[in-house]
Amino acid sequence: MLARVANNLFWMGRYIERAEHIARYLNVNYFSSLDAPNEQSQSRQLVLRSMLCMADDTVPENVELNEEEVLYDIALNTDKSFSIINCVKIARENANSARDLISTELYESINKFYHYVLNYDVDYFKNKGLYDFTVNVTEFTAILRGKIRGTLLHDKVYAIIMLGINIERSTQIVRIIHAKFLDAKKAKGNGEQFKQSSEWTTLLKCVESYDMNRRHYRQPPTKLTTLEFLILNPFCPRSVMNSINQVANHINTLSTDKYPAKDSAAYLIGKTQAEYKFKSIESIEGEVADFIEEMLDCLWLMAQKIEKEYFNY
Repeated sequence: MLARVANNLFWMGRYIERAEHIARYLNVNYFSSLDAPNEQSQSRQLVLRSMLCMADDTVPENVELNEEEVLYDIALNTDKSFSIINCVKIARENANSARDLISTELYESINKFYHYVLNYDVDYFKNKGLYDFTVNVTEFTAILRGKIRGTLLHDKVYAIIMLGINIERSTQIVRIIHAKFLDAKKAKGNGEQFKQSSEWTTLLKCVESYDMNRRHYRQPPTKLTTLEFLILNPFCPRSVMNSINQVANHINTLSTDKYPAKDSAAYLIGKTQAEYKFKSIESIEGEVADFIEEMLDCLWLMAQKIEKEYFNY
């Protein structure tokens, strides 16, 4: 296939995954804060800043945020590059350019998703539509992943889309960890209260991993168990480790080199996979901020190398 088309497939997968995580974060973070056990976690300004921190890197300091404006910007404002509506719009544009390589069922689902978001009533959203909108966005993206897995040949086209999905998933998970880590510090400070903060429960719910975390550890979430589960557990489908494993599997479909060059994407992915396979949570727990920065840089470099090697046109 043309490198340009492969690049479009890669970014189609990324933007589908990005829309889902932003929507779920809006939903869980907003409604969980209404029942939070302490006043700090219920603060509207804390919640709004957390949402902006996750969706976009630029969060204004010492400025009173307007709830209606923030939610609208993240969800339906076409002037904001990070908004859900723009993610869906770009995913559809990329699908259009690769129409002959994807199934009719997948394309129709993307098109239906696009028109749902495009035609969503803004006034209704601002007044009482947050829950309805975000739940439907997450359901649409789940349908799209099902169509990708269930209607496409599991060949190079599928591998390229899944590379995009898994790199974006791990990126969004790290961003969510970053946002909730800051929330926990602001809400509880340091010490035992920080380790037992309710924000760790919210974090797990933001990535649909709360029930499985409880099943795995058989105790309420703590800072240690939450970070270990979402970063290093290879069996958690939302963990960074699981996403890297998936990326490693799919890059092998594209790379034919038995011994990849040291400056190649396959080498970097394999090296990162091996490093995280034997990493302990204790080495991360004390330096979460450093880990977040390092992991985001690594994921960005992975994506850059993949695009340069396979999609450069």
